[in-house]
Amino acid sequence: MAIHISQRQILRRDKWLLSCLTWIPILLAVTIWGVFSAGIARDLPIGVVDLQHSQLSRKMMQTLDASSTLSIDFQYASALEAKNAMVEGDIYAYAVIPSQFDQDILQHRQPQLSVFYNSQYILVAKLVNSAVAQSLGYFDAQLEVMGDLAKGNTTMLAATGQAVPISTQITALFNRNTNYAQFLVTAIVPAIWQISVVVSTILILAAHFRLYGHQKNSFAFLGDKPVRQLTKILSQYIPVFMLQGALFLYWFYVLLDWPMEGSFTVLFIAQFVTVIACIIMGAMFFFLPMDPARAMSFAGAFTAPSFAFMGITFPVADMNPLALAWRGLLPITHYIEVQVEQTNYGATAAQSLSSLWPMIGYIIPLMLTVVLVLKHRDAAIKNSIASNNDPQEAA
Repeated sequence: MAIHISQRQILRRDKWLLSCLTWIPILLAVTIWGVFSAGIARDLPIGVVDLQHSQLSRKMMQTLDASSTLSIDFQYASALEAKNAMVEGDIYAYAVIPSQFDQDILQHRQPQLSVFYNSQYILVAKLVNSAVAQSLGYFDAQLEVMGDLAKGNTTMLAATGQAVPISTQITALFNRNTNYAQFLVTAIVPAIWQISVVVSTILILAAHFRLYGHQKNSFAFLGDKPVRQLTKILSQYIPVFMLQGALFLYWFYVLLDWPMEGSFTVLFIAQFVTVIACIIMGAMFFFLPMDPARAMSFAGAFTAPSFAFMGITFPVADMNPLALAWRGLLPITHYIEVQVEQTNYGATAAQSLSSLWPMIGYIIPLMLTVVLVLKHRDAAIKNSIASNNDPQEAA
């Protein structure tokens, strides 16, 4: 017969488990949001090495500085000084205006404006590259318009039309303001949530076994039907994990009022399936070594690449087979597809929930967990019987 254990008693004794179920996930989510709360990267500090020192070179600098993304905060006498400043982190990039800048422009040759940036900062590098390209296009158009006006017999509108014959309008779908908080936080927080569910599952099991660790048969609280009792224990925490998921959805799409085109019901269904999968993986990691420390190591190695493998910042089509295989093992990667389809695309329930079909594969770790539980239970019973039959132990 299973020994009844009050979960309130478990939480009262294990403050770390209580923290992982309550304030730690909230603190991590708020911290991540605080990091990206600005939403849009603006006024990235860059440097300029002006080797021309002319009116045109100053106009080029003004055009770069006019970009909302860039801010020319430093001017250097040489490229070496600018490079050292970028290495030290004072600036993100620097531009070198050549000494023949004016001469090349007046003789209708293309002057070479060299821009250097640290490509290790992928997001910053992308922003700098885009902003510089837009600024150069605007500067070239200005030169073309001034040249046509200087020839006479033309109007400003006609000169502008000749300089820029095709006007383009680029509209970003699903995130029109290019809000990086909306783009990144909605993926990072679910990844943290997955880690929290897996880790909390390990802590729940560790707390129960630690409470009865002084007994010869530490599986006593699972009784004659350990799988059923284990399911009963872990199922009591499903509402807690679901509440965590509901809270970040409410925060994103109600309080922050980020776009929500689909159904919360579909998201709750996807969250429920994800919670079950995370609990299965957490239980398997615990019963593999029967050691909480090693189980945490397994959980950390398993869930650490969650955000990288989601396909949010790196396209899934460009992942190698190993990355795709690992991605398929992570519950949150299947959930995030449902979340993106619902919040951004407004897909139907059938279209979104079809992304969860691969999660049927978690039946395999579930069966492995059942085998491990029964194996450890039988081993504990044998050890208990052997200890009772040992005369020295009995004495």
